[in-house]
Order: sequence, then structure tokens, then C-alpha cells
Amino acid sequence: MAYAQPPKKTGLPREVLKWLQSLDLSFSPKNVRRDFSNGYLVAEMFSWYYPEDFTMHSYDNGTSLATKLSNWAQIERFLTRQHIHLPKEIIDSTIHCKPGAAELLVQEIYSILTHRRLKTWLRGEVDFSDRSYQEQLPMVARSTASKAIKNNLRLSEMIAEPNISTIQGKIQSIVQRHLEYRRQERLQDPKRFGVKPTLGERTARLQPSASISRQGPDSLFTCHPDSTGSIIRSKTSVQFKEMDSRQSSRALSN
Repeated sequence: MAYAQPPKKTGLPREVLKWLQSLDLSFSPKNVRRDFSNGYLVAEMFSWYYPEDFTMHSYDNGTSLATKLSNWAQIERFLTRQHIHLPKEIIDSTIHCKPGAAELLVQEIYSILTHRRLKTWLRGEVDFSDRSYQEQLPMVARSTASKAIKNNLRLSEMIAEPNISTIQGKIQSIVQRHLEYRRQERLQDPKRFGVKPTLGERTARLQPSASISRQGPDSLFTCHPDSTGSIIRSKTSVQFKEMDSRQSSRALSN
């Protein structure tokens, strides 16, 4: 049985959608992840607030990776001049159409340009992987290691990044995260994976008796099972005899 990933909704709050409609953009975004990836609509949004810094004939509404990188390079230069901070991870994830990245980008731009903070938008750890989707699936339908790499590393990312070591680092990070998820699954359902309890887990653990802590250091306890199998502790007194050093030396000389 195939478990196809359901199409994601826009995820934009109503007030952000109304704000986008008020800007009278060249076209209305229908697929947020796709329509904002090339940066053309982002440039239009900023051009309404900074008309002197954005000339729209310099931007191309294309879908190729070269077009996306060119448009976003111009936008990032403007952001640097104006000291406007947009997280680099969100920009890169928007370019490569990562799930949820474009929604976060639009909300961030809305807060920057309107100076209004969204009530429903909570800042936290940014995660553009397919972890939330995988957790909704039954264990038999979750991704293998190779499928996890394919889902979380876009082909455009490998083309845009000339450094092979960086790509290898991303792949290792995806594999390590996948192995960690597998370990958690084995702990949650050990019977499915045939995990047998260790000798330490099989051994019965006895709680220490409260009377032990109250005894002095000169007492020795011996434990033996009774007929019912329970543990009986009996105290055996230990006596110490002082010996004179002169007597020990005399005994050695004899």
C-alpha cells in the first residue's frame, strides 16, 4: 500500500492573506511554496515599501535555479544595506521549496514591513524536515535511510552548493537523525523488532532495606533465602581485637 504525502495547505493567517491582497501583486499566490521560491513576489512586496530600491525589471519571474539565485542575491544585498534580518536558513529552504519555509518567510516579512507581530506565530526551533509527516505514518510505512535522504535533500541544494564536503555533512546529519528515530522506535515497540531483554533487565531488583542504613559499620549482614524464596537478612556481630605491636614483633622473632 502506498502512503502518498497529502498536499499542504497555505498555512498563512487570515490577516497575512488580507495584507497580500492589499498590495495588489502581479499575481495572487496559490501555491505558497512554489510561488515564493524564486523571490519575485518577495521583491514586489518590498517594492511597495522601498520603491527606490526595487526596480522590478531587474527581476525575472522564472522557475530555473539560476533565476532563483539571481533574484534572491539582489534581495539579500538590499537586506544587508537596510540592516534587515531574514534568517538565511529560511531563505535557502524557501528557494529549495522545503515544507513550511515559504509560510515562515512571508510571516517574517509581514512583521518586518508592518511592525506587527502575529499572535499565532510562535518562534522556536526551525525544522524543515519531514519529521512531522513521518510521525503520522505507521512504522511499516516510514522512510528508509535512502528515502530520508531523498525527502530532506533537494537536488537543487546539491546543484547550488559546490562544496562536496557541505553536501556530505548534510547527508550524514540526515542519516544520523534517521538512526536516532529508529532507536526510539525500537524502544517504543521492542517486540516488533525482536529486541530481547538484557540479562540486567531480566534480573529482579531488590530495594535496599531501611534498616541497613541505621546499622553501624561494625555489623555484617548475611542473606539467605527461606522456603518461600524471600530474602532473610541476619546480623552477625564482628569483634575486633587490639594487638600490641611489641607482642607481634616478639612473635615474629620466635
